[in-house]
Amino acid sequence: MISPTSSDRGQPMVRGHFETLIDALEYAASCDTGFNFYCGRGKLKNRLSFTQLRDQAVEAARRLVGVTEPGDRIGICAVTSPEFVVLFFACQYAGLVPAPLPLPVTLGGRGSYERQLQRMTDTGDFAALLTPASMENIVSSALNDHDVPVINFTDLANMPVGGALRPHDANGPCYIQYSSGSSSSPKGIIGTQKTVTANCMAMVGSGGMDLRLGDRSASWLPMYHDMGLVGFMIAPMMSQMTVDYLDPQDFTRRPITWLQLISDNKCTLSFSPTFGYELCVRRWRQDRELDLSHWRAAGIGGDMVQAEPLNEFAKTFAPSNFKANAFTPSYGLAEITLGASFSPSGQGLLEDTIDIDRLERTGEAVPVTELTPAEHQRTFVACGPIIPGHKLEIRSLDGQVEGQRKVGRICLFGPSITPGYYHNALATQAAFTEDGWLDTGDLGYWLGDQVVVTGRFKDLILWHGRNIWPQDIEWAAQASAPSRCGRACAFAVGGSGDNKEIILLLECRTRDEALLSEIYTTVSGAIRLEIGAPVTLILVPRGSMIVTSSGKLSRARVRGKFLKNAIINLQADVNLRVLDEHRGG
Repeated sequence: MISPTSSDRGQPMVRGHFETLIDALEYAASCDTGFNFYCGRGKLKNRLSFTQLRDQAVEAARRLVGVTEPGDRIGICAVTSPEFVVLFFACQYAGLVPAPLPLPVTLGGRGSYERQLQRMTDTGDFAALLTPASMENIVSSALNDHDVPVINFTDLANMPVGGALRPHDANGPCYIQYSSGSSSSPKGIIGTQKTVTANCMAMVGSGGMDLRLGDRSASWLPMYHDMGLVGFMIAPMMSQMTVDYLDPQDFTRRPITWLQLISDNKCTLSFSPTFGYELCVRRWRQDRELDLSHWRAAGIGGDMVQAEPLNEFAKTFAPSNFKANAFTPSYGLAEITLGASFSPSGQGLLEDTIDIDRLERTGEAVPVTELTPAEHQRTFVACGPIIPGHKLEIRSLDGQVEGQRKVGRICLFGPSITPGYYHNALATQAAFTEDGWLDTGDLGYWLGDQVVVTGRFKDLILWHGRNIWPQDIEWAAQASAPSRCGRACAFAVGGSGDNKEIILLLECRTRDEALLSEIYTTVSGAIRLEIGAPVTLILVPRGSMIVTSSGKLSRARVRGKFLKNAIINLQADVNLRVLDEHRGG
């Protein structure tokens, strides 16, 4: 019987002070820590100590150098397995640039996945694509028209050894990571040794997660997303910390196994988007004993932080010794490698309730008073100060730097920022301001020295001089809806300006006509009261929404699906029919 790797390094802890990933792995290989892979029922399947990772990566690299040129891009299907981790680091030793690729389950069907893979191959200019044997057929089919060899993990292990290793130096590339929201034109974000090591060092230090001796982490996050790849593979290796992995599909089926791993292994650090915490609450049956007392940093990232479902999680698992002050909201994006800000340790959820009516009219996040009507109150959560060595500014549309509580575009500057998108000069140019700052496309405001994120600029709905945040409509719907409702998505269709129609799609887990009528009446009334703008509510089946690899709702893609008549109206029981005048947007 195999046992998991230790939480004790057996060597002095070094918190990310390395120039390359190889430097970090060579040191980690002297420690007793490493990666452990569990099945959906919480049983250990595989362990990969950092010593084994180094040795196996070197062996695989010697085989790769014989069939590649220095700097070649190598696509790797990012399954949560020892093989993916080994091959990712093998590319570092072989002087290659790995591109972790998503898996079919996240993209809504084989045809959609194959098209996505083809576009990534086109933009990534891959020299080869590595895949587990179980996915070889679908990958080969997708690349049928591409002159790119598809090599399964087993065959690679049997290839002959090539020449000498050629590891990247401190000025070299590290990886290409595809943005989770990309669809028709995937954008490959360039990670260099300098940007990745800079971000990891900042995140694990005292201005970030403040890693400590004995820390241990657990993760179900996909390896092709920056939270999984950097946050729970690269950064832990660079700080010699053990990680216990659960496959994302296993998490979806059995989310409580995630909490079981945290409990059994006394994990102290683990992150999830808000929906992961929600899923645990929905699936909790009080059928086991959990001890979450060691979980000192329950991070939230990958999407906007929502206080209500997180507070429900804290209430639900308080009997399991979960502490609400363990919540650690964060803000980040792949273009800054991963993390831009983290809430201070022990702060929990710093909630800020503002007058949303004032915000929509003036752009100012004004705190509520006892006279503020309930329907005008909206709560946001602070995501902490900017990480050390980096800068964050809130800028107006004309580029002016804003002060406290003034909503504007979030712009970032520092050593973790990507140099751009691979083979996409136009996207790279559009991502940066004239003075060289990254324009994230996110909106937010300062609350003291902490940033509060309010949404995406491109998702804003302009209506009668107001800036309406779609998530305000969605949250109002979900808060008022019965328990048989799931995700909501709001967007505008039709003409420009005040001629737009605001659409709200709400997923329902019932087909009962009476229940649907009750949901429609209740939610419509709540929306009229809270939003103060006409909203067309449409109840749709579960699975109608489109989400990114990190679990974010893709409003643009849902809107596109809606405009193609590809969404079902449960109350009409036919494909949605929208008036022609609303099809122009």
